[in-house]
Amino acid sequence: MIAKRISKTINLFRFWFVACGIALLSGCSSQQPMATVDYVDLQRFMGDWYVIANIPTFLEKDAYNPVESYQLNADGSIATTFSFNDGAFDGEQKMYHPRGFIRNSTTNAEWGMQFVWPIKADYRIVYLDSEYQYTVIGRNSRDYVWIMARSAQIPDLVYAELRELVITLGYDASLLQKAPQQVRD
Repeated sequence: MIAKRISKTINLFRFWFVACGIALLSGCSSQQPMATVDYVDLQRFMGDWYVIANIPTFLEKDAYNPVESYQLNADGSIATTFSFNDGAFDGEQKMYHPRGFIRNSTTNAEWGMQFVWPIKADYRIVYLDSEYQYTVIGRNSRDYVWIMARSAQIPDLVYAELRELVITLGYDASLLQKAPQQVRD
Protein backbone atom coordinates (compact mmCIF):
# COMPACT_ATOMS: atom_id res chain seq x y z
CA MET A 1 0.00 0.00 0.00
CA ILE A 2 2.79 2.44 0.93
CA ALA A 3 4.83 1.41 -2.13
CA LYS A 4 1.81 2.10 -4.35
CA ARG A 5 1.38 5.59 -2.82
CA ILE A 6 5.08 6.32 -3.29
CA SER A 7 4.86 5.16 -6.91
CA LYS A 8 1.84 7.41 -7.55
CA THR A 9 3.62 10.36 -5.91
CA ILE A 10 6.71 9.80 -8.07
CA ASN A 11 4.57 9.55 -11.23
CA LEU A 12 2.71 12.74 -10.30
CA PHE A 13 6.03 14.52 -9.68
CA ARG A 14 7.32 13.35 -13.09
CA PHE A 15 4.13 14.58 -14.74
CA TRP A 16 4.39 18.06 -13.20
CA PHE A 17 8.11 18.24 -13.97
CA VAL A 18 7.54 17.37 -17.63
CA ALA A 19 4.56 19.74 -17.91
CA CYS A 20 6.59 22.62 -16.50
CA GLY A 21 9.50 21.82 -18.79
CA ILE A 22 7.25 21.73 -21.86
CA ALA A 23 5.69 25.04 -20.93
CA LEU A 24 9.03 26.71 -20.28
CA LEU A 25 10.57 25.45 -23.50
CA SER A 26 7.58 26.50 -25.58
CA GLY A 27 8.85 30.07 -25.56
CA CYS A 28 12.35 29.11 -26.76
CA SER A 29 11.75 28.82 -30.49
CA SER A 30 13.40 30.72 -33.32
CA GLN A 31 10.92 29.26 -35.84
CA GLN A 32 8.23 31.32 -37.55
CA PRO A 33 4.81 31.08 -35.88
CA MET A 34 2.94 28.01 -37.03
CA ALA A 35 -0.25 28.80 -38.94
CA THR A 36 -3.47 27.20 -37.72
CA VAL A 37 -6.61 26.19 -39.56
CA ASP A 38 -8.97 29.04 -40.38
CA TYR A 39 -11.74 27.93 -38.03
CA VAL A 40 -12.62 25.10 -35.63
CA ASP A 41 -16.25 24.38 -34.77
CA LEU A 42 -15.66 23.48 -31.13
CA GLN A 43 -18.83 21.41 -30.80
CA ARG A 44 -17.75 19.21 -33.72
CA PHE A 45 -14.17 18.98 -32.43
CA MET A 46 -15.21 17.69 -29.01
CA GLY A 47 -15.10 13.96 -28.28
CA ASP A 48 -12.49 11.25 -28.62
CA TRP A 49 -9.38 11.54 -30.80
CA TYR A 50 -7.08 8.52 -31.13
CA VAL A 51 -3.38 9.36 -31.25
CA ILE A 52 -2.13 7.78 -34.47
CA ALA A 53 1.42 9.15 -34.37
CA ASN A 54 3.36 11.76 -32.42
CA ILE A 55 6.65 13.09 -31.30
CA PRO A 56 6.02 11.83 -27.79
CA THR A 57 6.38 13.72 -24.57
CA PHE A 58 7.95 11.90 -21.61
CA LEU A 59 4.52 10.61 -20.56
CA GLU A 60 3.71 9.24 -24.01
CA LYS A 61 6.93 7.30 -24.67
CA ASP A 62 5.42 3.98 -23.60
CA ALA A 63 1.72 4.75 -24.21
CA TYR A 64 -0.48 2.11 -25.83
CA ASN A 65 -4.01 2.94 -27.02
CA PRO A 66 -3.57 6.67 -26.39
CA VAL A 67 -6.77 8.72 -26.65
CA GLU A 68 -7.31 12.44 -26.14
CA SER A 69 -10.90 13.34 -25.20
CA TYR A 70 -12.33 16.86 -25.16
CA GLN A 71 -15.47 18.26 -23.56
CA LEU A 72 -16.52 21.90 -23.82
CA ASN A 73 -17.27 23.45 -20.42
CA ALA A 74 -19.92 26.13 -19.83
CA ASP A 75 -17.15 28.68 -19.14
CA GLY A 76 -15.60 28.06 -22.60
CA SER A 77 -12.65 26.03 -21.31
CA ILE A 78 -12.07 22.48 -22.53
CA ALA A 79 -11.99 19.59 -20.10
CA THR A 80 -9.40 17.19 -21.45
CA THR A 81 -8.73 13.58 -20.59
CA PHE A 82 -5.60 11.91 -21.93
CA SER A 83 -5.79 8.16 -21.33
CA PHE A 84 -3.56 5.27 -22.32
CA ASN A 85 -2.33 1.85 -21.24
CA ASP A 86 1.15 2.02 -19.76
CA GLY A 87 3.75 -0.18 -21.44
CA ALA A 88 1.44 -2.67 -23.18
CA PHE A 89 -2.04 -3.07 -24.59
CA ASP A 90 -3.09 -4.66 -21.31
CA GLY A 91 -0.95 -2.34 -19.17
CA GLU A 92 -2.24 -0.20 -16.33
CA GLN A 93 -4.59 2.51 -17.56
CA LYS A 94 -3.31 6.01 -16.91
CA MET A 95 -5.31 9.24 -17.13
CA TYR A 96 -4.33 12.88 -17.05
CA HIS A 97 -6.69 15.84 -17.04
CA PRO A 98 -5.20 19.04 -18.45
CA ARG A 99 -7.54 21.93 -19.28
CA GLY A 100 -7.63 23.76 -22.59
CA PHE A 101 -8.22 27.49 -22.94
CA ILE A 102 -9.04 29.13 -26.26
CA ARG A 103 -6.44 31.82 -27.02
CA ASN A 104 -7.91 32.92 -30.36
CA SER A 105 -11.72 33.00 -30.33
CA THR A 106 -11.86 34.05 -33.99
CA THR A 107 -10.43 30.70 -35.15
CA ASN A 108 -10.74 28.53 -32.00
CA ALA A 109 -7.55 26.88 -33.28
CA GLU A 110 -5.02 28.27 -30.79
CA TRP A 111 -5.27 26.88 -27.30
CA GLY A 112 -3.31 27.09 -24.11
CA MET A 113 -3.15 23.62 -22.55
CA GLN A 114 -2.76 23.84 -18.78
CA PHE A 115 -1.17 20.89 -17.04
CA VAL A 116 -0.09 22.93 -14.04
CA TRP A 117 -1.29 26.37 -12.97
CA PRO A 118 -0.56 29.05 -14.16
CA ILE A 119 1.33 27.79 -17.24
CA LYS A 120 -0.60 27.22 -20.46
CA ALA A 121 1.44 25.37 -23.09
CA ASP A 122 1.10 26.17 -26.80
CA TYR A 123 -1.40 23.89 -28.60
CA ARG A 124 -2.34 24.62 -32.22
CA ILE A 125 -4.79 22.90 -34.51
CA VAL A 126 -2.78 23.06 -37.72
CA TYR A 127 -4.81 20.61 -39.79
CA LEU A 128 -8.44 19.51 -39.61
CA ASP A 129 -10.28 17.82 -42.44
CA SER A 130 -13.75 19.04 -43.36
CA GLU A 131 -15.41 15.94 -41.87
CA TYR A 132 -13.59 16.35 -38.52
CA GLN A 133 -12.10 12.84 -38.83
CA TYR A 134 -8.38 13.74 -38.88
CA THR A 135 -6.40 16.46 -37.14
CA VAL A 136 -2.81 17.50 -36.57
CA ILE A 137 -1.90 19.38 -33.41
CA GLY A 138 1.38 21.27 -33.42
CA ARG A 139 3.42 23.71 -31.39
CA ASN A 140 5.37 26.78 -32.49
CA SER A 141 8.54 25.31 -31.04
CA ARG A 142 8.18 22.20 -33.25
CA ASP A 143 9.09 19.99 -30.32
CA TYR A 144 5.90 17.92 -30.12
CA VAL A 145 3.22 17.05 -32.65
CA TRP A 146 0.19 14.77 -32.70
CA ILE A 147 -1.57 13.14 -35.64
CA MET A 148 -5.00 12.10 -34.40
CA ALA A 149 -8.15 10.52 -35.83
CA ARG A 150 -11.65 9.59 -34.75
CA SER A 151 -10.77 5.91 -35.16
CA ALA A 152 -7.83 3.85 -33.91
CA GLN A 153 -6.69 2.92 -37.43
CA ILE A 154 -6.43 5.10 -40.54
CA PRO A 155 -5.64 4.28 -44.17
CA ASP A 156 -1.93 4.21 -45.03
CA LEU A 157 -2.41 6.89 -47.70
CA VAL A 158 -4.02 9.29 -45.19
CA TYR A 159 -1.20 8.65 -42.71
CA ALA A 160 1.42 9.31 -45.41
CA GLU A 161 -0.25 12.63 -46.33
CA LEU A 162 -0.48 13.74 -42.69
CA ARG A 163 3.13 12.71 -42.06
CA GLU A 164 4.22 14.77 -45.07
CA LEU A 165 2.30 17.75 -43.70
CA VAL A 166 4.13 17.39 -40.38
CA ILE A 167 7.46 17.47 -42.25
CA THR A 168 6.46 20.59 -44.22
CA LEU A 169 5.65 22.30 -40.89
CA GLY A 170 9.31 21.96 -39.92
CA TYR A 171 9.30 18.84 -37.76
CA ASP A 172 12.06 16.22 -37.78
CA ALA A 173 10.39 13.16 -39.37
CA SER A 174 12.84 10.80 -37.68
CA LEU A 175 11.27 11.70 -34.32
CA LEU A 176 7.69 10.92 -35.41
CA GLN A 177 6.48 7.60 -33.99
CA LYS A 178 3.32 5.64 -34.67
CA ALA A 179 1.33 5.12 -31.49
CA PRO A 180 0.40 1.50 -30.77
CA GLN A 181 -3.37 1.28 -31.21
CA GLN A 182 -5.34 -1.91 -30.78
CA VAL A 183 -8.58 -2.15 -32.73
CA ARG A 184 -11.39 -2.28 -30.18
CA ASP A 185 -14.75 -4.02 -30.45
